[in-house]
Amino acid sequence: QVRLVQRGGGLVQFGGSLRLSCAASGINFKIHTMDWNRQAPGKQRQLVARIDSRGLTNYTDSVKGRFTISRDNARNLVFLQMNNLKPEDTGVYYCSVVRADRTYWGQGTQVTVSS
Repeated sequence: QVRLVQRGGGLVQFGGSLRLSCAASGINFKIHTMDWNRQAPGKQRQLVARIDSRGLTNYTDSVKGRFTISRDNARNLVFLQMNNLKPEDTGVYYCSVVRADRTYWGQGTQVTVSS
């Protein structure tokens, strides 16, 4: 059974930092691409950052230079370090993984950036 459990998030002021983590179980973690997604109020969920099995990363343009995705294959963890946060970063953040053509999601965690 695939399970993704998230930690982190909360309320932070403009320019602040937060770190999200996502613990995966039920998968051979090291071979999977892991994603962080964001759903802003009233908007569709969108991909924010991705890290593949080789550690190669990519980001949506709005977070480049401010967010860093990383992984710890020994502990089956993926992280999202978010720096210089802006109000437009507010939303519910979800980690996700695709296994056997099915997408699995974490429970979501709220990030609120006050101006």
